[in-house]
Amino acid sequence: MVAQRSPKPLVWVRILASPPMAILDIKKYNDPILRARCEEVKEIDENIKKIIYDMEEMMIKNNGVGLAANQVGIKKRIIVVFDLDNSKTISLINPKILKKSREKEIGEEGCLSFPDVFLNIKRSRNVKIEGINIKGEKIIINAEGFLARVFQHEIDHINGILFFDRLPFLERIKFMFKKWP
Repeated sequence: MVAQRSPKPLVWVRILASPPMAILDIKKYNDPILRARCEEVKEIDENIKKIIYDMEEMMIKNNGVGLAANQVGIKKRIIVVFDLDNSKTISLINPKILKKSREKEIGEEGCLSFPDVFLNIKRSRNVKIEGINIKGEKIIINAEGFLARVFQHEIDHINGILFFDRLPFLERIKFMFKKWP
């Protein structure tokens, strides 16, 4: 997910030390991997850790606040999210939503796979997320507001769901028939 449009640039602080970044490409709207349901990660080895570090770097480099592995061509259930309130990156392996609030809100979303496209999407205001961190520890996160929105957006990605799929039917049809470069 892309940081919301803002007149002031975001400043990123890199907290984790990581190996040099591999070259990853952000897959764009017409790539079939974006519609693929990603596979569970069975073991957290050095390769998985490197993927996570590379994804974090790619997200930050592209002014994003979230990135799913299939957005960089990797069909694994991995997401990285930048928590703006706490200025830290959260990496989750095999994440899932345990609970969503009934309270919804509409907010503007962008997506690194859909450059310069921003849509108003209705999402749950609060979510409870379960996943595994890079150390192999099971964690539970209660997120609200914008952070909850980012988690829902990225978990949708690893399930093959794109943000425009959350639009009301007529808006979605109109969006899908838009001419793309």
